[in-house]
This record gives sequence, C-alpha cells and structure tokens, in this order.
Amino acid sequence: MKPIERPYVLYVAETIYSDICQIKKKNPNFSNEDAINAFIETKRYNEISRGEYHDDWLRDLKENGFVDKKTKKKIPEETINLLKIQKDLMIKQLIKFPDLYYTKNNTSLDVSRRAFDHLWRLCESYELWCKETKQNELLILNICKT
Repeated sequence: MKPIERPYVLYVAETIYSDICQIKKKNPNFSNEDAINAFIETKRYNEISRGEYHDDWLRDLKENGFVDKKTKKKIPEETINLLKIQKDLMIKQLIKFPDLYYTKNNTSLDVSRRAFDHLWRLCESYELWCKETKQNELLILNICKT
C-alpha cells in the first residue's frame, strides 16, 4: 500500500502528538491532560512557541529550493504561506509567561489555558486526519472518541 502523504500543516501537530504520546508512555498513570501539561514544560514546546520550529523547517525548505526531500515535489507557495501563518498562530496561542503560568491555587490562567486548548485541538486535528485516512494504528491518545 502506498504511504499516505499528510498535509504540511499537520507536521507540527504530528510532532506535538508524538511527543505527548512519548510522555504518556514514560508516565503510564498520566491522563492526556497531564501529558499535555508536561509537554508544555519541554524544549520542543519552547521551540514551537517561539517560532524556532517553523523557522528551522522553513530555512531547510528554502535551502532545498522548496522541494520536499521525501516526495521530491516542489512545495506550492500557498503552502509555504500557510506554514508562515501557522507559525504566527503558534506563537500567539502558545505564548508562555513563566511566572504567570499558574495561579497559586494551581488554576490555569487564561493565557496558559489558551495554550493547553490549542495543543488539545492540534491533537484532535491529527487524530481526525488519522481516522479519515484510516491510519488507526497512529491513534494512541484517543482524544476523539467518536
């Protein structure tokens, strides 16, 4: 069976999803919420939230003439523009203020809640794509229980 190519805008969602799955694997008693909160404390989260993930990726693509290394196909300019928009959205949604992340009673503030919700939606999007493309073996968190 021919491998299914995922849309470029799902790459970061897949990365986040995979990292959260690894956190759960290392911490079997963690809920999905716990794993997402643990992901927020990782280096990868910081790279994504500061735009470094996309900067590195876009730099690599530019150096390769915007040709996908796997498929050897030219990536359309519209897709590159979408990735730039995605980068800006990630920065805005995942902004982190270290001293303000949680209040004293451990209730998340609006900004941290927004980051958590955005990560949850990214995981949902990835799972929905997996279901639509019948790649159920990739579904580990089962965020979408439909």
